[in-house]
Amino acid sequence: MDKDVLGTMHVPVKPQQNFMKMSLDSSIRNGDLDDMNRLSGTPNSSISSSPHWKQTGSPSVSGQSSRGSQKILQIDLVFELQNVAERLMSRLYMLRQILDYPDIGLHQYSDSYWKAGILPDLPKLCLHIAKKFPEHPAKMQLEKVDKGGLDHLHDNAETQFTAMEPWFTVLLDLMRFREQALRTILDLSSTVITLLPHHNPLVLHAFMNLFCAFVRVHILSDKIPRKMLLQVCNLTHIMLRSGQDHDSYHRLVQFVDSYDPPMKGLHDDLNLVGPRIGEVLEAIGPTIFLGADYRKLRSEGFLSPFHPRYPEKLTNSAHPARAQELVNVECYRDWVILGYLVCPAELLRSNGMDIAMAVLKDTLVLPLFRDEYILVHEEYQLYVLPKIAESKKVAKAGRTKQRDADQEYSLAKQVERRICDVHDLATARAESVHRERRTILKQELSQMVLFFMDQPSLLAPNIQMVFSAIALARFEVVWYFVHVGVLSGKSRGARAVPVDIDVSDPTIGFLLDGIEKICGLIWKYTSAIRGYALGYLVGAAERIRSLLGSPDMVALDIDVELEKLFASVSGCLDNLPKFQNEKVATATISLSEFRKDWLSILTLVSSCRYSINIKHLEKATISTGKESIISEGNMAYLWSRSVDDIENQLSQHSSFKVLYFYRQHLTTVFRHTMFGPEGRPQHCCAWLGLATDFSANATESMLEEREKLAGDIISYAESILESIMGGFEGLINILDSEGGFGSLEYKLLPDQAANRMNHAVKYGNPLSKSMRHNSDLPLPGSESEPSNRDSVKMLEAAVQRLTSLCTMLNEMEPVCVLNHIFVPREYLREHVARNFQRRIFSIITVDGDLQRPSVFEALLHRHMHTVHLIEQHISMDLTNCLREILLTESFTGPMHYLKGPKTNENADGASVSTVCDWYIENIVKDVTGAGVLFSPLEKCFKSSKVVGNFYAEAVADISELKAFIRIFGHYGVDRFDTVLQNYLSNLLNCIAIILRSNKDSLEALATSMHDRLKRESILKHMCELEALMAFSLQLGHTLSFRSLLAEAAAEVIENNVPLLFSLLSDVAKYSPTFIPQREEIHKVNMLASQVGAISELDTAIVHSVFSRMEGSDDLTWYLLPYLYMGCMACRAWSSSTFSIHTGGFNNNMHCLARCINALMVASELARSEHKEFKRQVSQQQSDNTTFGPGKLHAEVLSSEGTALAEANIKLMMKTFVQCSATIVLSGWNENNRSPLVAKLIFLDQFCVISKYLPRSTFEDHVPYTILRSIYQLYYENAVPALVLISPSRRHSANAAPMPARSNHIDSGGDSNGGFPNFRGSAFSGLNKVSAQLRKPVLDMEASSEAQTAVKAADSSGVQLSGPLDYGSLKKVSFANKGASNGAPTMSPLQRFTMSRSGPVTYK
Repeated sequence: MDKDVLGTMHVPVKPQQNFMKMSLDSSIRNGDLDDMNRLSGTPNSSISSSPHWKQTGSPSVSGQSSRGSQKILQIDLVFELQNVAERLMSRLYMLRQILDYPDIGLHQYSDSYWKAGILPDLPKLCLHIAKKFPEHPAKMQLEKVDKGGLDHLHDNAETQFTAMEPWFTVLLDLMRFREQALRTILDLSSTVITLLPHHNPLVLHAFMNLFCAFVRVHILSDKIPRKMLLQVCNLTHIMLRSGQDHDSYHRLVQFVDSYDPPMKGLHDDLNLVGPRIGEVLEAIGPTIFLGADYRKLRSEGFLSPFHPRYPEKLTNSAHPARAQELVNVECYRDWVILGYLVCPAELLRSNGMDIAMAVLKDTLVLPLFRDEYILVHEEYQLYVLPKIAESKKVAKAGRTKQRDADQEYSLAKQVERRICDVHDLATARAESVHRERRTILKQELSQMVLFFMDQPSLLAPNIQMVFSAIALARFEVVWYFVHVGVLSGKSRGARAVPVDIDVSDPTIGFLLDGIEKICGLIWKYTSAIRGYALGYLVGAAERIRSLLGSPDMVALDIDVELEKLFASVSGCLDNLPKFQNEKVATATISLSEFRKDWLSILTLVSSCRYSINIKHLEKATISTGKESIISEGNMAYLWSRSVDDIENQLSQHSSFKVLYFYRQHLTTVFRHTMFGPEGRPQHCCAWLGLATDFSANATESMLEEREKLAGDIISYAESILESIMGGFEGLINILDSEGGFGSLEYKLLPDQAANRMNHAVKYGNPLSKSMRHNSDLPLPGSESEPSNRDSVKMLEAAVQRLTSLCTMLNEMEPVCVLNHIFVPREYLREHVARNFQRRIFSIITVDGDLQRPSVFEALLHRHMHTVHLIEQHISMDLTNCLREILLTESFTGPMHYLKGPKTNENADGASVSTVCDWYIENIVKDVTGAGVLFSPLEKCFKSSKVVGNFYAEAVADISELKAFIRIFGHYGVDRFDTVLQNYLSNLLNCIAIILRSNKDSLEALATSMHDRLKRESILKHMCELEALMAFSLQLGHTLSFRSLLAEAAAEVIENNVPLLFSLLSDVAKYSPTFIPQREEIHKVNMLASQVGAISELDTAIVHSVFSRMEGSDDLTWYLLPYLYMGCMACRAWSSSTFSIHTGGFNNNMHCLARCINALMVASELARSEHKEFKRQVSQQQSDNTTFGPGKLHAEVLSSEGTALAEANIKLMMKTFVQCSATIVLSGWNENNRSPLVAKLIFLDQFCVISKYLPRSTFEDHVPYTILRSIYQLYYENAVPALVLISPSRRHSANAAPMPARSNHIDSGGDSNGGFPNFRGSAFSGLNKVSAQLRKPVLDMEASSEAQTAVKAADSSGVQLSGPLDYGSLKKVSFANKGASNGAPTMSPLQRFTMSRSGPVTYK
């Protein structure tokens, strides 16, 4: 712990001693001072050098008479003895902690007791010695009890004596304290003239506090093993000193024996003090009765700043004196309990039992020190009832001799009965009584806070009443926690039961919050309070001066000492500033000299040995008709503390330092009440502020305790803050749940209205019985119905609590606990960010699978709406904090095309990595085998099976990808692009391997295309064509996903930052091609490719991957057309079917076209760049210029070079189309017709998507009339016999056929990757086809079976797709003028060769 912080800790004293200790003098008799220093463990200069004494000052009193000095020394000793008692109880408490709280009465000791290292671990020997007390250990014949243990103790006697010696010293200090404190108590009791609270309150409090400290110390000492410690320590001393006892052994034995049990010794020692104690308790009786009647306090306005019967009066002068006395109710109750417990004979006074009943009926426990306590009623039954019974017996025996014996006997009998009855009454009603009091105080404090916030100028005149309210509330809070977990039995031996304390009592939070708010007002208006107190003291100075000059005072024979003290008091008050303003109120004014002098006066005049006493002074000044000089001085003393000691005064009445020892109960009650049904989250600041009071429990001489104390306080503050933030997060989560703002969003969804309309249309008349099917759809405004308003009320309550908590945390100042500073607002920021991050992780997946990005985005918006609500009530930018969290979840490293290659930075990006990995595994790679296909027309991926929790079209369409980009920004796109490039690189490597492995076959195939037999032989010997088909389909599938992602990015970026999108597109469009490619231009082009700002998306990414591959300039890539020509004979075509609804094939064959197009373009561009690069190198070498590979001057690729590359690309594509058409047509016959149409459509698509081939290229090989007839049948739901008919999963059986789309999309920049959708194309349907072309072209001689199939398909609404049937069941009539129905049927090959596209010669 920090040394400076510990230096500020002071020894805690009883609440009433601070203001009296201020005026003590430090000149104490040498003998008493030495004894006190020895008891307290402090050097001789501890008193004069302490910070407190430096503040108050202690001028020499050498000029005073010996008689006066003796009185000052005596009262000075009283305060020092109180400090000694405090230190002794600290030592006893620590010893009890170390020994694990042993039960001395039942001789029950835990293992920790023996392992503590203080007493020897010899249970048998030690217990025997303790039970034989006070017998001397040498006479116990310990060899017969435990010979081995005795030998062990003898061998380790020095070690054991060293361990026990500090605690043996505590017993010595306890004995010395008893001697000096008892002598002081008896002296004060016999010499002080009056101890009435209205005449001599300062001396009264000093005397009674010492009396209670004396009792507490001895009761607490009974909880440590005094007998065992004394006997064992003396036994080890005998072993070390050859049979000689310790010097103080016999005195200690006598002391311990006389206080076994402690009440025995207390009754004997304080027997003579009993009458004085009874007198004091009778004097405070009215205050005790008033403090127990809270209804009277409220009804008569004792705690109200305004008059109870005249509320319009803003001052309350009804009971000012009695209201000030209420501040002492807590210590008065302790005086009553301990006074009658130690002096039971005083209960037989006229109203003694009434006073005791007022306290005992609602008290079960009396705190001794910290969390140590005694059960009050058990102690009264054990030690008070026998004394009362004895008095009753004496009174019964003296009936015939004394006239008042009958009355005394009946009174004793009544007291005995009432003590038994009050036990049962307290057990049954104590908790309910105090709960009612807490409720009343809660209301009073709330009214008080509101009143003084509205009328702060009235706080200063009512400050003493405010202190009383704070003290009463503090007492009720402490009572609550002291009684938690306490076991209390009935008076007639019933089993002990725990006190029924409600841990969810909300009044505790209200009281703590009220006390904190009132203390805050006092701190805020301290200057005004000081100014008012100074004004009062100025008036008191005039009144005291007038009283001192009265004739009766002059007539008194006042000695020089008292005269000097009166003059000093009057002078201190006369020197005060007469005009109060802001500067005067805040100036440093010390009145410690005044208080010291006044206490010296009271000490002198309170003694019966002094010539002038209090009665003389009162009689001399009361004749003036005003308050006596004693009353004026006492009030001036009280108000002087509000000038320069208001901090200590406020701490005295509002300190909750004792609750440190109940911090576990504090935490439990806090968690049950803060967010409970009647709790208030704004009370959290008061619970946290308790930690600032806990440091006052530190004892300067016990470093170990201070270190533990510091750790516990920090732990408590952190636990409270974590609980506050946990509840804060809970409120956020409630609002962010489906029952919170989610329910409101659901009521506003268009889907709800659409569902209701659909039901209304379906069931017709809304009054019909069929509308019961719609009962689960809530009507608009149904939430306002009384039966449904609970959810709305819950939502409103959650919003109110959240906003009030935020307001309170925003206004709360940082809490300083020891050397730690807690800033709740910073905790709030941290937990909002942490909760948002957890929310992201919780909603990014659903049931262990990925959540739809659109739903994910909506949930994030809902959460951020709640955070925006918080921002309105707290001065903090939380939105930026959430952006940082989203950035953290999106950022996986520097962007690939902006800051070079990615480095090993601390980039997590867990969320975006999760989403990207899921899409790659389930959509791109389709590891689950769900049959994921790309649908160019619908701009989505579709699946035949569920992918996780959804079908592919629900999570992989353009709208979902746009939601993904809006969440994670371009970092998400870059993450996708990086993973896709790595995957494309692997696929290209696999294709390159297959290409090289078939190099010889492909070269032979290129030279033998017109030799059918040789061509077929070569195709049969080509290896891994099926693998090539799989890799190519996967590559095209990947390109389709990247293209769809780029289109989504283009729409999002163009809508949000159109200038940036325009810049990227223009730079990519107009930047020249350099050889070698400039790095910055390459990065800009690839960045534009990521966001869809260029047309050639597939070519750009494949070319980028190609340029990094080894062997990209290999001439083997010229054989790509022949390699993919061989794929036309693969088995995959046998199951291929084209769908007009998706614009693709049922097995993704349209992605093959995308793959072939991109590979041919990229390979040729890479080869051309490499060729140009070699030319530049050779040219520079011929010019005798040496450049490294990275230092070549980039040159713009010439138009000739560009044209040559394009010509080579066209040549490769034409070669592929021509050869593929040859393979397709030559391989078709009457027995193998099924793949023909699919292959023809595929080749037609390839010509359409390539910008290097006109669509008429394919017509050179296959007549367009045939293609047109194929597409016509597709859009007219013709049913060729060879088509594999399967209904689309997207449409239900009752759905109408989906019309063909006719919107124009540029083939270069859409997600279809060149799959056109323009008017008049084969994919757009027959929007402009004439009515004649819409008629079916089926021959009139078609079989009835086929017609039945057509009708069945039409009636079911199935969308059919497939090629023409050229079999015998259907005859197709072509628009050929030379053909007639009577002509012989031509073979398919003859029909194709005789078409208008020209014959093709086949060998």
